[in-house]
Amino acid sequence: MIKIGIMSFAHMHANSYAACLKSLPDASLAAIWDDNPKRGKAMARTFGAPFIADQGAFLRGDMDGVIITAENVKHRAMVEAAAAAGKWILCEKPLAPGVQDAKAIVAACKKARVGLGTAFPCRYALPLMEAKAQLDSGAFGTVYAVACTNHGQAPGGWFADEALSGGGATMDHTVHVADLLRWMLGKEFTSVYCELGNQLHQKTLKTDDLGSLNLEMEGGIQVSHLASWSRPKTFPTWGDVTLEIICEGGVINVDAFNQKLTCFDDNAKRVGWVPWGDNPDLGLIQDFVNAVRDRRDPAVTGVDGLRATEVTEAAYKAFRTGKVVKL
Repeated sequence: MIKIGIMSFAHMHANSYAACLKSLPDASLAAIWDDNPKRGKAMARTFGAPFIADQGAFLRGDMDGVIITAENVKHRAMVEAAAAAGKWILCEKPLAPGVQDAKAIVAACKKARVGLGTAFPCRYALPLMEAKAQLDSGAFGTVYAVACTNHGQAPGGWFADEALSGGGATMDHTVHVADLLRWMLGKEFTSVYCELGNQLHQKTLKTDDLGSLNLEMEGGIQVSHLASWSRPKTFPTWGDVTLEIICEGGVINVDAFNQKLTCFDDNAKRVGWVPWGDNPDLGLIQDFVNAVRDRRDPAVTGVDGLRATEVTEAAYKAFRTGKVVKL
């Protein structure tokens, strides 16, 4: 039995990861630590795991690995502490708000000889896995361009506090697509240009809620990406991940979360989309458990997280300077 602890429930993905751990026959949720004790104790009751208030005591506990789902700016300190304690680590995306901290995270885990993964569950969505398989088969030939979206609802809270998040929608929703394209195409990004702003939530947010990116990858592949918190509260789901991949032999259109049913809920007085297909979070957590058991890096590595952070940092620099940023 692989024993995993969770550090912080600040990020909403922590709830899903905890549920995934509880569902796996070869893993257990060993303990919870949170720098917000009220939240941590509530989650411990919800998931039937002990809450340990002291971080040092938590990391000395009987567990094999930890999942870090804290505010973005806290990732580095938590990873360094967990690595020093010899724990395998899965860190929520973005790995860090900036490249310097992301490099330090990767270096700390390398020095401690512990595995480090970045939480990019979209790699485990079946539509995206099938699109990658089609590209890998060579049936579509050379890839020329990709048009991407990652829209969502404005999460509020610390996500909209730049001191804790490092940025807004462009920070939150660019790393997913950057990671997917690196993985699917086997290419690195070479340049980034970005326009961003607070277009929709001027009264409630101080961060950007929309980013429009133009990127280039090795081989001259042209990429456009829209990252936003543009979905209203009444939208049927939190958001999307879509790709239109223009190739020599045709076009691949992918809607990552289109495995859904439409539910008309009179009690909630809204229409919602209910997923019926695979659970990408479960694939991510199962791989992490396997990585801990096999003493290897998770499939989505810390370096993958670093590369995605490089793209995001370049996007904000491009906006500040008004110039294309080379990678």
